Amino acid sequence: MCLQLWIWPFVTVILVTCHAQSSDKCLGTPGIPGTPGQNGLPGRDGRDGMKGDTGVPGPMGPPGGHSGPPGRDGLTGPAGTPGVQGIKGEKGDIGPPGIPASLDDKLQLQFANMNQQIKKLEGVLFLDGKIQHVKDKILATNGKEVDFKTSQATCEDVGGSIATPMNEAENSAILTILKQYNRYAYLGIIEGAIPGDFHYLDGDHVNYTNWRKNEPTGKGKENCIEMYTDGKWNDKTCNQYRLTVCEF
Repeated sequence: MCLQLWIWPFVTVILVTCHAQSSDKCLGTPGIPGTPGQNGLPGRDGRDGMKGDTGVPGPMGPPGGHSGPPGRDGLTGPAGTPGVQGIKGEKGDIGPPGIPASLDDKLQLQFANMNQQIKKLEGVLFLDGKIQHVKDKILATNGKEVDFKTSQATCEDVGGSIATPMNEAENSAILTILKQYNRYAYLGIIEGAIPGDFHYLDGDHVNYTNWRKNEPTGKGKENCIEMYTDGKWNDKTCNQYRLTVCEF
């Protein structure tokens, strides 16, 4: 153990006691802290952090405040049930009489143009052998071969019926089309419940025939009639494929 005396002018003498272990020197007392230094410059802004969760909605404001902006349109809801039909309104007043078609120059001009176009179309088809004129009747074909029921439906769908010759002139007009296609065709005549009793599709009895020699021979088993390419008729089953020929 050693004693050290530190003598400062006009300062009280301090006696320090220390326990020496491995050296003869003793540690001094801590000095007086220095004055604080100046603050450094501000650092750079850090990166933006992650977006936080949406907060809880705030309380409703007092009444009479300003309305907020309108929200986005929601999804379209299901259609509602139809309402009750309203009461029919009263009939309106009758309008002034119109101009008769015969005196309407604009309408007559349209009719004339339509007729001219129809005649041109009929002329083209006539030259191609697809239609035939015979008095007030027009015969036409689509060139397709089908059974009797399909042929009948095809003609009815376009406002006609299966070609049905009522005389020699109409029979010859149908024959002209058959020769053009070299095909047989069904006629609009069918056999009734009694074998050999043939009638038109409207139920009237046949008043003109052009049977081939020894025909008909079906005896109730061949209920349709076909025309050959020589203009003669033959009774035939209705499920064969024959050229569709319609009349209008």
